[in-house]
Amino acid sequence: MLDICLLGTGGTQPLSNRWLTSLMVRYQGHAVLVDCGEGTQIAAQRAGLSLKPIDKLLITHLHADHISGLPGLLHSMNNAGRTEELSIIGPVGTERVVNSLRCIATNLSFDIRVSEIETEEEVMYFRECDIRAFALHHRIPCYGYSFSLARTGKFDAARAREAGIPTPLWKHLQKGEEVQHEGRLYTPDMVLGPPRKGIKLTYCTDTRPTPAIVRAAEGSDLFICEGMYGDPSMLSKAEEKMHMLFVEAAELARQAGVRELWLTHYSPAMPNPRKYREIARAIFPNTRTPRDGWHTTLTFDNETAEA
Repeated sequence: MLDICLLGTGGTQPLSNRWLTSLMVRYQGHAVLVDCGEGTQIAAQRAGLSLKPIDKLLITHLHADHISGLPGLLHSMNNAGRTEELSIIGPVGTERVVNSLRCIATNLSFDIRVSEIETEEEVMYFRECDIRAFALHHRIPCYGYSFSLARTGKFDAARAREAGIPTPLWKHLQKGEEVQHEGRLYTPDMVLGPPRKGIKLTYCTDTRPTPAIVRAAEGSDLFICEGMYGDPSMLSKAEEKMHMLFVEAAELARQAGVRELWLTHYSPAMPNPRKYREIARAIFPNTRTPRDGWHTTLTFDNETAEA
């Protein structure tokens, strides 16, 4: 299962009740942080989440409200005695920006490895989870990220016994691994049924609508998408600033056939996103307007638990 917490929901600048955009995805005791706006470390503390498990930091783009919290995050990790390497991934220019911000986050107790995305799409890995970066349509290079956790077919113990497969090998075949034992090759297809639906999470922010979002988000259990402006009359400003309206995000969710839509990256001029929620729900009924700290757990049977 994937444990998801939307740490901050604000765009442009933090408010007294709203931190800047950041998302934490946890899996099997490890975590990925997507974006690191100002106050991310505080938002994590308020949500009761530790920074220690973070293996990767994915940056959507290099505007300040998505990366300015990095020095504080690194200091907090350092003060907690971190020694494990931190991987930071983002668009071209990420290494330059990270190195510049590190001038006030020196003498760290851990190494940082920076990788830059140079193509329209790129696949990376987080434990057993595939992460696909896909290009968005903003004023500067910007990427969304889609997390996919596959699920193998159901294990058939009767077939395993009939095939004479030793019991200690079952756990490896259940994981989809081939096993060589006493001169014989055992393969997962000998004991597994057809693949079952996995788990999918898609996250994108700071973009105009683009077909790439629909392709990336298709079939997602949870689609977290920017909704900078709720009022449809703000379309011209959304087009000028390369952001989205609630209704545009809802239309993307409808086209992609997602299960649930969470809006985020609200304009500081919109103190009450719920005011415009029903407009989006007229297009995609299962639309939510989260607050900072919203949490859900996506499970293989598609049940969620929210807090």
